[in-house]
Amino acid sequence: MIKEEIKKLIENSIETLQKQRKLPKFDVFSKILVEQPKEERHGDYATNIAIIIAKHCRENPLKIANLLSDKLKKAKKLFSRVETASPGFINFFLSQKILLFELKEILRKKDKYGQSKIGKGKTIIIDYSSVNIAKPFSVGHLRSTLIGQAIYNLYKFLGYKTIGDNHLGDWGTQFGKLICAVKKWGNEKEIAKNPIKNLVALYIKFHQEAEKNPALEEEGRRWFKKLEEGDKEAKRLWKKCVKWSLKEFNNLYKILEIKIDMSLGESFYRPMLESVIKESLKKKVAVKSQGAVIIPFPKEILPPLMIRKSDGATLYSTRDLAAIKYRRKKYKPYKIIYEVGAEQTLYFKQLFWAAELLGWGKREDYVHIAHGMMRLPTGRMRTRKGETILLEDLLKEAFEKAIKIVEEKNPGIKTRNKEEVAKIIGIGAIKYNNLSRKPLTDIIFKWDEALNLEGNSGPYLQYSYVRAKSIIKKSKIKTIKFNKKWSFKEEKEVRLLKRLIRFPEVVEQAAKSYSPNLVCNYIFELAQDFNSFYESVPVLKEQDKNCRMARLALVESTAQVIKNGLNILGIKTLEEM
Repeated sequence: MIKEEIKKLIENSIETLQKQRKLPKFDVFSKILVEQPKEERHGDYATNIAIIIAKHCRENPLKIANLLSDKLKKAKKLFSRVETASPGFINFFLSQKILLFELKEILRKKDKYGQSKIGKGKTIIIDYSSVNIAKPFSVGHLRSTLIGQAIYNLYKFLGYKTIGDNHLGDWGTQFGKLICAVKKWGNEKEIAKNPIKNLVALYIKFHQEAEKNPALEEEGRRWFKKLEEGDKEAKRLWKKCVKWSLKEFNNLYKILEIKIDMSLGESFYRPMLESVIKESLKKKVAVKSQGAVIIPFPKEILPPLMIRKSDGATLYSTRDLAAIKYRRKKYKPYKIIYEVGAEQTLYFKQLFWAAELLGWGKREDYVHIAHGMMRLPTGRMRTRKGETILLEDLLKEAFEKAIKIVEEKNPGIKTRNKEEVAKIIGIGAIKYNNLSRKPLTDIIFKWDEALNLEGNSGPYLQYSYVRAKSIIKKSKIKTIKFNKKWSFKEEKEVRLLKRLIRFPEVVEQAAKSYSPNLVCNYIFELAQDFNSFYESVPVLKEQDKNCRMARLALVESTAQVIKNGLNILGIKTLEEM
């Protein structure tokens, strides 16, 4: 990666100057930052390390910058020139040689371009989707599912051993309420015809009736207590709810092309809960309080975390701690990442600190990626109030709208192909609409925005890919062979090439910051640069054969990098639209 090469050159230059006693010896290497300047006239990369060094040794920063610059200028393979600028910046301009080398790498590595081995030997567990049994898969669950899968893909792309865990919400007081509702108002044969819809209707009815008769809440809690104690009837109904729900969820995952490695529900950790509570008490991390068991935090910085209620029932905090202990013992992860809504931020601070207090690693070993809420224009989605949009309905609407787009753009397409293309476009539109935003951003759900097929959207990127591939197809050249004699002089072709070679950096930064939206931003800018290049610079009509081949290599590389980026996002590319 070019940025890392530059950083290494800066480190070597500092060490040389320190040995020559032109710079004082001190550890400055962790502070070296290489960034992309906002304006092209300031170079392709820049560093302010001279300013940092100057502050330490009370020297003129421009003098330090010039000393370093004199050393760095010798790297002619990497730089066409190195300049200094007040008050002490060093600006780097990449050489044609390194640009051509990276172009060759894209053509050679193809689907593997942008990959690295920085994660070799490290395991990352990503806890995402985490849908709730007996509740519909709404667009509210979509964010965790899509962001989590993209982060999974990012880390796998970087060489980590990635494990995706769908931590199903299949245990808790809500199941006592649901069992109570089924016993009072349900008909199992009728429920089985359309289980999720009917179970949700019963769940809503329970809360409506509970507002009139608060005693129902206590009855629901009693049924959950029975379930925890292994009551035969409670267990039978609970198992049916799980079976019905998983069948529907798996169908939706298949449509979305989401592949999660395992689905261990909260119930999986039930046998481990008592040992977690005992260990917490034994280590004096937890204390008994008014019949309950809580984990208090030093100086009461955070509210205490309850791990057992006064009636003896466990909570999802107990089950989450059991999950951490199980995962650490079985997989020895480098990090455990949780992709869960922002409303759980305080809870995860408590959970991670509790794990640290128990001696299960440091808080830094656990990461909560908080996504914003998916809301209706009228307010928050709430299952118990019946205010939600089903993912199934969203997918159906996306498919119908995409079919119309395909028919308009390609009326001669075969029916079978048309349906497959429409499916890929529709799902791509939904995924990109979610992933192109910062995870923490709230989304006011609007049909037109979710299914946007123009502008900064999945279909625009898919179309840019199709356009690039169609150019290669028209050229009738089967394989583009790299030629070291190629050169790029047109402003737009140079800009496109410089954009292409930044892909590995963007992938690494997106993983480090848990931000798939950075990949979206990059691919969109790449597509814009490509379309601008193609509209201004002749490719197929270029008379000079060597120049035409060089530009076709740019087109092929653009298609490849767009495809690699979309693959990370879980979005398919098409050969026709």
